[in-house]
Amino acid sequence: MDNIRAHLIIEGRVQGVWFRDSTRNEAARLNITGWVKNRFDGSVELIAEGSRQDVEKLIEWCHHGPPAARVTMVHEIKEDYTGEFESFRIIF
Repeated sequence: MDNIRAHLIIEGRVQGVWFRDSTRNEAARLNITGWVKNRFDGSVELIAEGSRQDVEKLIEWCHHGPPAARVTMVHEIKEDYTGEFESFRIIF
């Protein structure tokens, strides 16, 4: 299995629209581990680890997010897979 790690910063109207909770649900559906959090600048940040295919599906999903979101930019940073997470959670 080809596991990867992606670090994303998602910009736009992504806070106050259930982006974090929807991301957690989508990650659970795809069997992805990691975390998601709101940033002080109004963006959302996440780390996702899992199979290449599933992480790429989550990245694609993040380009639109839940129905109320309006994503304007997704910054993607590829990082080395660590396997450090047991689940996908929201960080407050």
